[in-house]
Amino acid sequence: MTIENQIRQYIDSQPEPKRFEMQELHTIITDIIHACKLWFLDGKNEEGKVISNPNIGYGLRTIQYADGKTKDFYKIGMSAHTTGISIYILGIDDKTYLARTYREKLGKAKLTGYCIKFKSLKDIDIKILEAAIRNSVEDI
Repeated sequence: MTIENQIRQYIDSQPEPKRFEMQELHTIITDIIHACKLWFLDGKNEEGKVISNPNIGYGLRTIQYADGKTKDFYKIGMSAHTTGISIYILGIDDKTYLARTYREKLGKAKLTGYCIKFKSLKDIDIKILEAAIRNSVEDI
């Protein structure tokens, strides 16, 4: 199954209105990051055990480990959870950046070092979320 089909199945498996909102976010992110590499992680480890929520990834970043090894991973992620949706902005060195820059303007969302978590799109300013994504992917 292609990654695009896995993404479609994952979004389609969500209850409304989360399904509609995730499709909207998927469109927004792919419009911001034109022709980006898409990822789909099903949330299972090598043994098939569920270890996280499934998530969709966008873009490409290379992680450099202390031992010199590298690993490719996505830059922006999206995941459904029981109370809403999370957008992950990975590769931010300053773990206070998201909260410092967007907390006051974004609306009802919880911001951590790399995650913007909200219940519904109606609770946040989508233009501010777009700005956060756009600002983080300038290097993709």
